Amino acid sequence: MQPLVLDKEAAVWRDPRAVALLLAATLTVMANATISPALPGLESRFAEDPHAEMLTRLLVPAPSLTVALCAPLAGLAADRFGRRGLLLAGMILFVITGSAGLFLPDLTTIFASRLALGVAVAMVMTSQTALIGDYFTGTARNALMGLQTSARNFGGLVFITLAGWLAATSPRLPFAVYAMAALFLPIVWAAIKETRGEAQSVNAAAAMGHPGHPAWIPLTTGLVLLQLATNMTFFVVPTQLPFFFVSLGYEAASMTGAALATVMLTGGCAALAYGRMKQRLGHAGSLALGYALLALGFALLPAGGEQVGIFAGAAVIGAGYAIVTPNFIAIALALAPSHRRGLAGGILTTAIFLGQFCSPFLSIPAIDALGFGGTFHAVALLLGSTALAAGLARTGMLMRHGK
Repeated sequence: MQPLVLDKEAAVWRDPRAVALLLAATLTVMANATISPALPGLESRFAEDPHAEMLTRLLVPAPSLTVALCAPLAGLAADRFGRRGLLLAGMILFVITGSAGLFLPDLTTIFASRLALGVAVAMVMTSQTALIGDYFTGTARNALMGLQTSARNFGGLVFITLAGWLAATSPRLPFAVYAMAALFLPIVWAAIKETRGEAQSVNAAAAMGHPGHPAWIPLTTGLVLLQLATNMTFFVVPTQLPFFFVSLGYEAASMTGAALATVMLTGGCAALAYGRMKQRLGHAGSLALGYALLALGFALLPAGGEQVGIFAGAAVIGAGYAIVTPNFIAIALALAPSHRRGLAGGILTTAIFLGQFCSPFLSIPAIDALGFGGTFHAVALLLGSTALAAGLARTGMLMRHGK
């Protein structure tokens, strides 16, 4: 079956398939950061557990481990057996495993449910990414990349704000937010149709679809490594910000919810402009701007412990991450042949969530050695160097084209 193409950027948001895929995209944010405001409360609730300090910090990135392991397999399954069934099954599993923390008896079983949640996220993200490549092309695809990031951020704003309110009542209640994904199922069921046939579909797609870049494998590998490092640094925010507020003497649950909501709000607004920004700056220019904003945001976070500086830093980080993120998927879909979009999406998903999972293992020792302020400044220096490299790449491209 030929890809269903929509070339008018303005019409993307009116397409019911796009709406369904954007709703599915919000599950990414819900999967991890939603329970961040509850972490200090969960640590206190299960204080008798000798591993409570580490386990509570790992609850946020725990799904990332199984996503990292399962996403390539989910991508292969999407390419071989189809996208729609994988997407719907993943959403059902998401509802069950995500809300399990409401009633599970201890941190160990809650941690296990978080690992199972990662399997669901792998199924959702890989099939959703492949469907975007199948359904949309050209400016419509670029527009949808920005809208996807915006949907994740605005969805995160709702979910994390709600979780912050619920965590002030009970650290278990934020797990109920995951059940909201059940409301999306009828919409996805009705709007998403399979984009290919059964066994012969892969060969058919290879014959008449996008052939991909001749060096798509090494280029995608480099893209994956950059995505990994980006998410490793960004995820310092949801995993360590609650404990940063505790160190400053603030009430952690409400402050964390408000700070993460700020990240999501500014990110959602910035992502709306991605389609036009990419046309003006290209991928390299967009990455340079996004990484520069990320660096500035982390530099502002310490701010002498003042709330204004912390929230200003959170706002800039949200905008920077929202500008950087759509580039990875857009570049990957442009590089990969059409019959390997599921695999490319799966590998990129692995990079996203492996970076999230590894983040606490690097940030906790860094904070022990440098403190929160020193760690935030070190991250800012790393991101600033990346922005400089992307800016130089953009300049080199302009010089080669005589602009």
